[in-house]
Amino acid sequence: MNRVPSATSAAQSLDIDTMRHSISRLLSPDAPPPASEELGVWEVLVRGHMQLIIPEVERAALARGLDDVPRYCALACVGEARGKLRATVGAGAERAVVHACRLARCLAALCDHYEALTGVTTCLACHEPLRNGEETLPYDHSRPSGAATRAGRIHARCANTVRRH
Repeated sequence: MNRVPSATSAAQSLDIDTMRHSISRLLSPDAPPPASEELGVWEVLVRGHMQLIIPEVERAALARGLDDVPRYCALACVGEARGKLRATVGAGAERAVVHACRLARCLAALCDHYEALTGVTTCLACHEPLRNGEETLPYDHSRPSGAATRAGRIHARCANTVRRH
Protein backbone atom coordinates (compact mmCIF):
# COMPACT_ATOMS: atom_id res chain seq x y z
CA MET A 1 0.00 0.00 0.00
CA ASN A 2 1.20 3.48 -0.80
CA ARG A 3 0.72 6.79 0.93
CA VAL A 4 -0.63 9.79 -0.94
CA PRO A 5 1.77 12.73 -1.33
CA SER A 6 0.90 16.02 0.33
CA ALA A 7 -1.39 18.26 -1.69
CA THR A 8 -0.65 21.92 -2.21
CA SER A 9 -2.81 24.52 -0.51
CA ALA A 10 -4.05 25.87 -3.86
CA ALA A 11 -5.05 22.36 -4.88
CA GLN A 12 -7.20 22.00 -1.79
CA SER A 13 -9.27 25.10 -2.65
CA LEU A 14 -11.18 23.46 -5.52
CA ASP A 15 -13.87 20.87 -4.90
CA ILE A 16 -12.99 18.41 -7.64
CA ASP A 17 -15.39 15.84 -6.20
CA THR A 18 -18.36 18.18 -6.67
CA MET A 19 -17.19 19.01 -10.17
CA ARG A 20 -16.97 15.34 -11.06
CA HIS A 21 -20.45 14.75 -9.62
CA SER A 22 -21.82 17.46 -11.91
CA ILE A 23 -20.01 15.88 -14.85
CA SER A 24 -21.44 12.45 -14.06
CA ARG A 25 -24.99 13.83 -14.03
CA LEU A 26 -24.58 14.91 -17.64
CA LEU A 27 -22.33 12.15 -18.98
CA SER A 28 -23.13 8.99 -17.03
CA PRO A 29 -24.43 6.27 -19.36
CA ASP A 30 -26.82 5.19 -16.58
CA ALA A 31 -28.35 8.64 -16.06
CA PRO A 32 -31.08 9.87 -18.36
CA PRO A 33 -30.49 13.25 -19.98
CA PRO A 34 -31.70 16.05 -17.72
CA ALA A 35 -35.17 17.38 -18.37
CA SER A 36 -35.23 20.58 -20.41
CA GLU A 37 -36.15 22.64 -17.34
CA GLU A 38 -33.13 21.18 -15.46
CA LEU A 39 -30.66 21.47 -18.32
CA GLY A 40 -30.11 25.20 -17.92
CA VAL A 41 -29.27 24.73 -14.26
CA TRP A 42 -26.73 21.98 -15.01
CA GLU A 43 -25.14 24.04 -17.78
CA VAL A 44 -24.77 27.08 -15.49
CA LEU A 45 -23.27 24.82 -12.81
CA VAL A 46 -20.72 23.28 -15.20
CA ARG A 47 -19.85 26.74 -16.58
CA GLY A 48 -19.26 27.98 -13.04
CA HIS A 49 -17.00 25.02 -12.30
CA MET A 50 -15.06 25.70 -15.49
CA GLN A 51 -14.61 29.37 -14.60
CA LEU A 52 -13.17 28.31 -11.24
CA ILE A 53 -10.82 25.62 -12.48
CA ILE A 54 -9.47 27.23 -15.67
CA PRO A 55 -7.26 29.78 -13.86
CA GLU A 56 -6.00 27.11 -11.45
CA VAL A 57 -5.06 24.72 -14.27
CA GLU A 58 -3.39 27.57 -16.12
CA ARG A 59 -1.48 28.65 -13.01
CA ALA A 60 -0.29 25.10 -12.33
CA ALA A 61 0.72 24.60 -15.97
CA LEU A 62 2.63 27.87 -16.19
CA ALA A 63 4.59 26.92 -13.07
CA ARG A 64 6.08 24.01 -15.04
CA GLY A 65 9.18 24.20 -17.21
CA LEU A 66 8.94 25.36 -20.82
CA ASP A 67 9.83 21.88 -22.10
CA ASP A 68 7.19 20.11 -19.95
CA VAL A 69 4.68 18.15 -22.09
CA PRO A 70 1.89 18.12 -19.45
CA ARG A 71 2.20 21.93 -19.37
CA TYR A 72 1.42 22.21 -23.08
CA CYS A 73 -1.40 19.66 -22.92
CA ALA A 74 -3.03 21.49 -20.01
CA LEU A 75 -2.67 24.88 -21.69
CA ALA A 76 -4.23 23.49 -24.88
CA CYS A 77 -7.13 22.20 -22.79
CA VAL A 78 -7.50 25.63 -21.16
CA GLY A 79 -7.70 27.24 -24.61
CA GLU A 80 -10.28 24.69 -25.72
CA ALA A 81 -12.31 25.26 -22.55
CA ARG A 82 -12.35 29.02 -23.06
CA GLY A 83 -13.54 28.48 -26.63
CA LYS A 84 -16.35 26.22 -25.46
CA LEU A 85 -17.42 28.81 -22.89
CA ARG A 86 -17.62 31.45 -25.66
CA ALA A 87 -19.54 29.19 -28.06
CA THR A 88 -23.18 29.93 -28.67
CA VAL A 89 -25.83 27.25 -28.67
CA GLY A 90 -28.24 26.88 -31.54
CA ALA A 91 -31.97 26.65 -31.05
CA GLY A 92 -33.51 23.42 -29.85
CA ALA A 93 -33.34 21.16 -26.82
CA GLU A 94 -31.14 18.58 -28.56
CA ARG A 95 -28.45 21.16 -29.33
CA ALA A 96 -28.59 22.40 -25.73
CA VAL A 97 -27.99 18.87 -24.45
CA VAL A 98 -25.09 18.36 -26.85
CA HIS A 99 -23.52 21.66 -25.79
CA ALA A 100 -23.92 20.89 -22.07
CA CYS A 101 -22.28 17.49 -22.60
CA ARG A 102 -19.38 19.12 -24.46
CA LEU A 103 -18.89 21.48 -21.53
CA ALA A 104 -19.00 18.54 -19.11
CA ARG A 105 -16.38 16.59 -21.11
CA CYS A 106 -14.18 19.68 -21.18
CA LEU A 107 -14.59 20.09 -17.40
CA ALA A 108 -13.62 16.43 -16.94
CA ALA A 109 -10.43 17.03 -18.92
CA LEU A 110 -9.67 20.13 -16.85
CA CYS A 111 -10.13 18.13 -13.64
CA ASP A 112 -7.76 15.47 -14.97
CA HIS A 113 -5.13 18.07 -15.87
CA TYR A 114 -5.55 19.80 -12.52
CA GLU A 115 -5.04 16.56 -10.62
CA ALA A 116 -2.05 15.60 -12.76
CA LEU A 117 -0.36 19.00 -12.39
CA THR A 118 -0.99 19.43 -8.66
CA GLY A 119 -0.76 15.85 -7.45
CA VAL A 120 -4.29 15.97 -6.03
CA THR A 121 -6.22 12.80 -6.67
CA THR A 122 -9.59 11.37 -5.77
CA CYS A 123 -10.56 7.79 -5.03
CA LEU A 124 -11.95 6.19 -8.18
CA ALA A 125 -14.38 4.12 -6.09
CA CYS A 126 -15.94 6.67 -3.71
CA HIS A 127 -14.79 9.93 -5.39
CA GLU A 128 -13.54 11.39 -2.10
CA PRO A 129 -10.11 13.04 -2.02
CA LEU A 130 -7.10 10.87 -1.26
CA ARG A 131 -5.44 12.64 1.63
CA ASN A 132 -1.90 12.54 2.92
CA GLY A 133 -1.27 9.47 5.06
CA GLU A 134 -4.25 7.43 3.85
CA GLU A 135 -3.60 3.91 2.67
CA THR A 136 -4.34 3.49 -1.02
CA LEU A 137 -4.25 0.77 -3.64
CA PRO A 138 -3.75 0.96 -7.40
CA TYR A 139 -6.97 0.57 -9.37
CA ASP A 140 -7.40 -0.18 -13.04
CA HIS A 141 -10.75 -1.38 -14.31
CA SER A 142 -11.74 -2.32 -17.82
CA ARG A 143 -15.24 -2.68 -19.17
CA PRO A 144 -16.57 -5.93 -20.68
CA SER A 145 -16.46 -4.24 -24.09
CA GLY A 146 -12.71 -3.98 -23.72
CA ALA A 147 -12.75 -0.21 -23.35
CA ALA A 148 -10.48 0.87 -20.53
CA THR A 149 -11.66 3.24 -17.87
CA ARG A 150 -9.43 5.62 -15.98
CA ALA A 151 -6.65 4.01 -13.97
CA GLY A 152 -5.68 5.52 -10.65
CA ARG A 153 -5.86 4.84 -6.93
CA ILE A 154 -8.56 3.97 -4.42
CA HIS A 155 -8.73 4.06 -0.65
CA ALA A 156 -7.79 0.72 0.91
CA ARG A 157 -11.19 0.80 2.67
CA CYS A 158 -12.91 0.94 -0.74
CA ALA A 159 -11.15 -2.15 -2.12
CA ASN A 160 -13.95 -4.58 -1.31
CA THR A 161 -16.80 -2.24 -2.16
CA VAL A 162 -18.93 -3.26 -5.13
CA ARG A 163 -19.17 -0.47 -7.72
CA ARG A 164 -21.17 -0.26 -10.95
CA HIS A 165 -19.20 0.92 -13.95
